[in-house]
Amino acid sequence: MDLRTSYQETTKRLDGHGSRTVGVLQEALQGVAADQMSDIYGNGELIKTFERKMVDLLRHDDAVFFPSGTMAQQIALRIWSDEQNNRKVAYHPLCHLEIHEQDGLKKLHGIEPILVGEADRMMTIDDVKALPDVSCLLLELPQRELGGLLPSREELEVICAYARKQNIRLHLDGARLLEVLPYYEAEAKDIAQLFDSVYISFYKGLGGVAGAILAGPEPFCQEARIWKRRYGGDLISLYPYILSADFYYEQRKDRMAEYHAAAKALASRLNAIPGISTRPLEPVSNMFHLYFKAEKAVVEEKLIEIQSHGKVGIAGYLVEKESGCATEVNIGDSFLTLTPDERETVYRQLTEAFSED
Repeated sequence: MDLRTSYQETTKRLDGHGSRTVGVLQEALQGVAADQMSDIYGNGELIKTFERKMVDLLRHDDAVFFPSGTMAQQIALRIWSDEQNNRKVAYHPLCHLEIHEQDGLKKLHGIEPILVGEADRMMTIDDVKALPDVSCLLLELPQRELGGLLPSREELEVICAYARKQNIRLHLDGARLLEVLPYYEAEAKDIAQLFDSVYISFYKGLGGVAGAILAGPEPFCQEARIWKRRYGGDLISLYPYILSADFYYEQRKDRMAEYHAAAKALASRLNAIPGISTRPLEPVSNMFHLYFKAEKAVVEEKLIEIQSHGKVGIAGYLVEKESGCATEVNIGDSFLTLTPDERETVYRQLTEAFSED
């Protein structure tokens, strides 16, 4: 049995909101009337109502529902590049657009990414001040590939103020924007208003089927709708994504502080186990990276043993690191449903498995 299989066969998890099964959509549709009219090619009351809800949340002029964040963010940067007549945009070396999208910006739009700062740390105001002339600066909150790190509220505001002074457009990769609000002690609109455009996801921290929102000024969103059609994003109907996005947004939007507190408590216990650590040591959102100070093959074998004989899934994958390996943990409903005894069993199993090294 491999690690992924052993994880999938567990009935409970440390991570997320549960298995991604068809039941996720079925649950979201339970309260929906069978005669509810769907959206059609990006139009209709269903999609417009949800977009207006996101306008109220983010306090931007308009918002557009997209089937994917990849599509939404590439389009956002294309619009700002066209506006500024400048094909250079700036973002962190571990930005999603740089490492997960097969050079989409370069191949589809001829946009040249300028990497800000170093891959192993967050960008700083000094990094931003060293930029050449760029049309847009993208910031990711939290920085997923760095374990969910965040700049302080003060640093964030300084960076945004400087960019505005330099006439650099600001785009927020806020796929997990709601998850950082407890740390910033802020509302979504407080952070969103620092940026010219904002993207948020409905399947990551919220657990919907798929879908994203892109918000910004009205002319920006009008142009985004045109680009959405060009990309093939105006499916005949997007209602399975919209309805699930709305359902899980309402179900989980007020639980982010609870997820954050649970992440801090879990990380504290895990950091007490020899050979195991988290980044950050104290999570600033509901996510963190879990590090094992042992070779990947060794860790896989031990986790498979634990998961095969227990009920709780710890990790479904591992990534090799310089001094061991790591996985990502996002706290959601799954961890909160574990009983105290089940949590203690996981801590004991990990301690027994890794302390012997």
